[in-house]
Amino acid sequence: MAESAAASRRSARPSSSAERTAFYQALVSPTRRRILRYLGYYGTANSTSVARALGESTGTTSYHLRKLAEQQLIEEIPERSTGRERWWRPLPIDHQAAAPAEQSPEERAAYAEWTSQRLSDDIELYIRALAEFDGPHGWVQGSRSNTFMTKEELLRFFDDYLALLRRYARGREDAPGGARPVALRFLAVPQPDDAPGPPPESPGPPGPPPAI
Repeated sequence: MAESAAASRRSARPSSSAERTAFYQALVSPTRRRILRYLGYYGTANSTSVARALGESTGTTSYHLRKLAEQQLIEEIPERSTGRERWWRPLPIDHQAAAPAEQSPEERAAYAEWTSQRLSDDIELYIRALAEFDGPHGWVQGSRSNTFMTKEELLRFFDDYLALLRRYARGREDAPGGARPVALRFLAVPQPDDAPGPPPESPGPPGPPPAI
């Protein structure tokens, strides 16, 4: 399974705007997002089991499964598929958005819709993190910080973060005992560098802006 998934992994960013638009359009469907979550949890499934879990017809789930496969978000398991019963498994998603200048109007619209859906999910995630936080040694962890970086340093920092993610990336079948699925988010945004007021008469050495 690992070899097949690695061989079928999509490039980090589809090469053309039309391909990226199709990728975003495939992911904005609520049904397809539920299918991906189902496959991510159970590892493998056929259209019948997905239809039963989602309360949809097998024709509907078969259609959405094919659309997800077209975008290399899932793949068929040939050794388990027989006749009309096709089995599927998820593939890793490693996607980076194109620069705005490289996006067509259609791509920007599809990307904006996809981003809007993810933002809504992330707001719910943040609210749940606040509610479930049980101390510095619990399952919910978070950090806020500010510093000064050059663009080159920021890009290296982000590369290091991605390398750390890949170090711990694994599926349910490879996870050790006691492991739980964990949602991880990263965001780095330049802050406004406007002075908050006139300088003091005897200023001390400047420090990093407070993370508040």
